[in-house]
Amino acid sequence: MARFLLDRFSGYSIRHFQRDLTAGVIVGVIAIPLGMAFAIASGVKPEYGIYTTIIAGILLAFLGGSPYQISGPTGAFIPILFGIVITYGYENLLIAGFLAGVMLFIMGILRLGSLITYIPRSVTIGFTSGIAVVIFSGQIANFLGLSGIERHEDFLSNLKEILLHLSTVNPYSVLIACISLSAILLMPRLHPRVPGPLVGLVLSSMAAATLFPDKAATIGSTFGAIPSTLPSLAWPEISWSSVAQMIGPAFVIAMLGGIESLLSAVVADGMTGTKHNSNRELIGQGITNMVAPLFGGIPATGAIARTATNIKNGAASPLSSLIHALLVLLVLLLFAPYASAIPLASMAPILMVVAWNMSERKVFAHILKSRTSDSLILVVTFLLTIFVNLMVAVEVGLLLAAILFVKRMSDVHSVAQVLPDFSDKHQKVRQHAVQEWRDCPQISIYTVEGPLFFGAAQVFEKEIMAAVRKHPRVLLLRMGKVPYLDITGEYYLRMICRRLHKHGGILLISGLQDQPRQVFMKTGLHAVVGETHMFSHTGEAITAALSMLDREKCRGCTHFAFHECRQLSGLPEKEVAHS
Repeated sequence: MARFLLDRFSGYSIRHFQRDLTAGVIVGVIAIPLGMAFAIASGVKPEYGIYTTIIAGILLAFLGGSPYQISGPTGAFIPILFGIVITYGYENLLIAGFLAGVMLFIMGILRLGSLITYIPRSVTIGFTSGIAVVIFSGQIANFLGLSGIERHEDFLSNLKEILLHLSTVNPYSVLIACISLSAILLMPRLHPRVPGPLVGLVLSSMAAATLFPDKAATIGSTFGAIPSTLPSLAWPEISWSSVAQMIGPAFVIAMLGGIESLLSAVVADGMTGTKHNSNRELIGQGITNMVAPLFGGIPATGAIARTATNIKNGAASPLSSLIHALLVLLVLLLFAPYASAIPLASMAPILMVVAWNMSERKVFAHILKSRTSDSLILVVTFLLTIFVNLMVAVEVGLLLAAILFVKRMSDVHSVAQVLPDFSDKHQKVRQHAVQEWRDCPQISIYTVEGPLFFGAAQVFEKEIMAAVRKHPRVLLLRMGKVPYLDITGEYYLRMICRRLHKHGGILLISGLQDQPRQVFMKTGLHAVVGETHMFSHTGEAITAALSMLDREKCRGCTHFAFHECRQLSGLPEKEVAHS
């Protein structure tokens, strides 16, 4: 750890500290309203979002795999966290967060960081866009100031609640929300370096307090006053039954947290030209999510928008993450009582804009327009995220992606009979060279292309067994374009080889790549085929096959599949030429 920190702060100077201080302060100011807003939307008290921001900022500054990463509560967690709170309660949310931290830590220790990046983009865009819809719709009630709203876990029930209570619209809440939204949208154009969410929060709260006090619901009236101290360390009451109950939700939190953290780290790499350590990032996120619940915090992950803001404002090291966390802590200690007066309507536009920005609408439309299997995966994952839940959406999305991937790989696989093409000066083997009148009765040559795995093995077996039933003397398989062989493909190759041997035939193989060759060695198939029957090049294999022919059967044959056939046939030159 000491060496890791020394590497990160090698050549560090006062100028670097000034850059970190500026970036840290700006990101910290942005993180305050976001932390509270994400916590409220997740169904917990706003201070829990603040606690998470502080803990994540401090720990990831020392433990993270990216020097520019800013971690904390994010919008992506809102649907799953709210579902846990409403179904199992806040205490079980702490247990789920802790278990998710353990899972992330183990993933990092087992060096599984790179595996998370293999999740198809259509799945991540699908559930991210779905989450955006859920977040946006979940803030409509606060934006309009609706009263008597009962929050539900599923999207349709929440939408029904909004429609049933539209008559309770509070014009003061709408005005407050519009002031906040206007500031959020205008500040990037007027003063790009000034955080729009904070300005919107302050302006709309001041307007509410001076012009129409007590006319709209506030944080204090809804959740109680925000304490100006950090909570004491408290171990969640964990039991085997609670662990068994929360293991599924915890897995979703871990996967979502891992995906978002590594995506954020990749964004940081692209902006800075650096390279993050994915496994260290997972370990750091794991420890953070194990510690946060001990202080009442909710799950945290890498925040793409805050990380990008950190870099844009000149961050030079992980110290900017530490500074942002300490600023949030200072604000909590000094100004917590004032935060209680913030109207909920002031925070609704912040989350709505977050949802709009995370919706990936352009990428969504691009994938949809492609009209490929990825379009289907995208739509299914998107709809399941909205109308069922994130856990089901991710599971079904990944399963569908795997099935369609196997189907695509099966379509790539091909088996074709070939013979030397005499019109080619190099006499390369071609499929069109095989004709009814030109097909060697003793030697069958097949080119196999594409991965030979469980999804394509039966097609391969069907084609080759048709040739085996003709009882050729030699069957030559050209496997130079087979990059991958699994145990199912190995089984069919073994079965074909034994069937040939049973009828006195011989199997030759040419061009075997490294991975299939390793499978041959590990399973003992190389011994079944015979080391002397495996060749690097097709030409060598054909020469060997010709030496294995039954010369008696060649006499009088007029197929002339190979140049040597003219001599082997024993026919007079004139008759050969005529044929």
